[in-house]
Amino acid sequence: MISQHKMVSVDMKEVFAVKMKRRRSAGQQRGGTLLGITIFVCIKKGQNKLKDRAIHLSNLSEDYCNIWFKYLKDILNGYFPKRPKFLKIIINPHSHKKEAKQVYYEQVAPLFKLADIKTDITITEHEGHAFSVLKECDIQAFDGVVCVGGDGTASEVAHGLLLRAQTDARRDIDSNFMPVRAPLPLGIIPAGSTNVLSFSVHGIKHPCTAAMHIIMGNLQAVDVCSFSSRHRLLRFGFSAMFGFGGTTLALAEKYRWMPSNQRKEFAVIKALTNLKPEDCELSFLPTENAHMADQKGKRNEDERNTIEQCNEDKWQTMQTHFLNISVMAIPCLCSMAPRGLAPNTRLDNGSMSLIAVQNSSRADFIKHLKRYGNRQNQFDFPFVETYTVQEVKIRSKIDCGWTDMESEENADFHSRHQSVISPKGSCPWNVDGDLMEGTSEVHIKIHPQLITMYGRNIEEFDDHTVKCSCLNLPLEGEVELFKLIDTLMILSNFPHQFVILYYLSSSKTLQSIT
Repeated sequence: MISQHKMVSVDMKEVFAVKMKRRRSAGQQRGGTLLGITIFVCIKKGQNKLKDRAIHLSNLSEDYCNIWFKYLKDILNGYFPKRPKFLKIIINPHSHKKEAKQVYYEQVAPLFKLADIKTDITITEHEGHAFSVLKECDIQAFDGVVCVGGDGTASEVAHGLLLRAQTDARRDIDSNFMPVRAPLPLGIIPAGSTNVLSFSVHGIKHPCTAAMHIIMGNLQAVDVCSFSSRHRLLRFGFSAMFGFGGTTLALAEKYRWMPSNQRKEFAVIKALTNLKPEDCELSFLPTENAHMADQKGKRNEDERNTIEQCNEDKWQTMQTHFLNISVMAIPCLCSMAPRGLAPNTRLDNGSMSLIAVQNSSRADFIKHLKRYGNRQNQFDFPFVETYTVQEVKIRSKIDCGWTDMESEENADFHSRHQSVISPKGSCPWNVDGDLMEGTSEVHIKIHPQLITMYGRNIEEFDDHTVKCSCLNLPLEGEVELFKLIDTLMILSNFPHQFVILYYLSSSKTLQSIT
């Protein structure tokens, strides 16, 4: 009988781990009968999902397997410098349904262990704990920071990383300063309710996909907004809503004793019931083109100040009543808005999307909201205006400053952060799912590619294919290694490409060749 032979090529860029395969008896922790080695590869499932897959290679020779194992480990350790080896893990155990610890230890930790990634874990105990950890830890000891939680946790960690960078660079954050980039990449393991940040970077809410992006060292530069008031930095963030979006979050925080889903639905209904426009002045600086915005992050401070002086006469101002104002530096994808709250912006294009919803009837505003969940254009209303901007200033007619602001001059962000809505005279902002209250004037600026995240631009990822032809083969059987010396010679000449020759007959009987 003539066997059907197939050659399989596995791109080493998709391999993230190699282990010796042994048969062990029940309860046996070490040793065992050698069966060969196992190669673990990252594969793409569907449009944006990543998963791990094992390829078992049979060989009973201890010497041969050791040679293969050492050689493959040397390739993995030497040719992929962007892959992390030591990560700081921050877990919010109270996120959403309090499932963050379970998500990490059951779905993510085994993958990190498989990839030989060491971790230092902090489980947060209170609001601001992650911020304090990043402020005090030896940040240079790590290759990256990973947070496990929802948007609030991710935003707090991102803010902490960026504020740590400004402190280390001795930037005066209470002035018109030019921020420096975050020192480490940020990974987000989604364990919240909406997970807008994770969804925007990964294209999906899937902890294993997020973990695989981290393991493979997939890095994506992301734009960041700074929020300031009266020349004083309030925080860094990625998106913000004022008006309906802020009021809804404030109500949800006020009724936190309710179950999560019920609380959010109740807050939306109550905000719609009491819907009223905010009287404010909206000023913005349009972005002339994406190229200039991209180059802005590369300019020094003197060049930036000169450009700002030239841009003074380009500001546009509207003073009217608004139901909602959204400013977003990322698309803000989520299951409720699959095209994104700001579908016209990108992760790294150096601009923000400004969406101004002026006063309208409650029925028309609800129609506008419903369109976020379908393919209809949510901006196709006469009362909705959209702009691509570099800066935004919003001044509300309601006078509500920080409480005892002078006495809090040296306080950090979290000591000024209020957790519930004030009963009267409040100006609530929804910043990345966190409540920011107490200021009637906010200045928002875009900072191109200020932070790096583990992930990939969705447009690029859609075109990316995992080069691993073994995925098309039925791997129910074992794979036997042959011609080891010849294959190692190939490896020596082409270290990035690991070629495996294996032979499967139509009857799935392993064949050997002399």
